[in-house]
Amino acid sequence: MGVFDTIREDIRSVFDRDPAATSTFSVLLCYPGLHAVWFHRLNHWLWKHNRRFLARFGSQMARLLTGIEIHPGAQVGRRLFIDHGMGVVIGETSILGNDVTLYQNVTLGGTGKEKGKRHPTLRDGVFVGNSANVLGNIVVGEHSRVGAGSVVLQDVPPDSTVVGNPAHIIYRAGKRVLITDPHEVRDPLSNVIIALAKEVKQLEARLERLDGQVVQATRELDEVRSLVAEDEERELYREQVLSSEFVSMGGGI
Repeated sequence: MGVFDTIREDIRSVFDRDPAATSTFSVLLCYPGLHAVWFHRLNHWLWKHNRRFLARFGSQMARLLTGIEIHPGAQVGRRLFIDHGMGVVIGETSILGNDVTLYQNVTLGGTGKEKGKRHPTLRDGVFVGNSANVLGNIVVGEHSRVGAGSVVLQDVPPDSTVVGNPAHIIYRAGKRVLITDPHEVRDPLSNVIIALAKEVKQLEARLERLDGQVVQATRELDEVRSLVAEDEERELYREQVLSSEFVSMGGGI
């Protein structure tokens, strides 16, 4: 595609994804995310042609003007839309597919001081909510969504929605994912949840044993009551017999 075709495509993508876009003129002048993407295309060209200092200097100027920092080494696909944009950081070895959407304060960062690929890969159609962090050499699959404020530390399957810190899947292919194992949450409070679940199981086991003991004791008590009732009936019958008047028959005819 030519330069002007790419610019027109970028402007159309803004209208497609932002209902607040009112006119082409306002998009051209009032969308720093769009300006940051255009700056990056120039800086990335300089980076690939070994003009590293100029590329880095250009990215810093773009950061100063837009509040968005995109390393010139990052690979960005078509129709990237950065809404609001302030505080967005895209690291050097990040790879973004087509139709990716990022909101403000998103960080696509690395972990530690490792070499090589150390930033995330976002496939086509990925959506990342505001203040989310996607860290390390991980892959977020096609059309997946990262909830606001989430911290993603491992790969996300396609067509999934993740939330939390650390992030875990709550929707996959449009269906709710129910977490039955507390180990899957990987939340700072998950150890407490695991301990509580273990204690609940122990209490349930104790209740089952107590229920069994209560049932056995009830049976034994019923047996004792049955024996007592039989003894009482026999004693009552004996008293009735002894208190009865008997008519003595004569000594003969």
